[in-house]
Amino acid sequence: ASKKSVQVFGRKKTATAVAFCKEGSGLLKVNGSPISLVQPEILREKVMEPLLLLGPDKFNHVDIRVRAKGGGHTSQIYAIRQAIAKSLVAYFQKYIDEASKQEIKDILLAYDRSLLVADPRRMEPKKFGGPG
Repeated sequence: ASKKSVQVFGRKKTATAVAFCKEGSGLLKVNGSPISLVQPEILREKVMEPLLLLGPDKFNHVDIRVRAKGGGHTSQIYAIRQAIAKSLVAYFQKYIDEASKQEIKDILLAYDRSLLVADPRRMEPKKFGGPG
């Protein structure tokens, strides 16, 4: 463990995304492909949100690799963006300083709480005799 790294997960419904954030040169991969190729396209912006909010300078010295599994397309996207945001916060807390971590955290929370806090809602089992 000579390189500085943190491993963080994001969740949405049944999708889980694990982000592995280590020092590097601003690499961002999702399931082994660049972040600009995330499908579905409409939700690509959602994955980019942590980057757009914090500016590229925060990401220049870290590499983030994300693996997502479970759930559907949309929940995976939400899990991925949460994993990216959380991994950056964790990395800053562990290796840089508390103040810049707090700054990042405040920006993210002010924009969208689900970037750092998992949404606990799950699907409820269907009841018989009820509609749909």
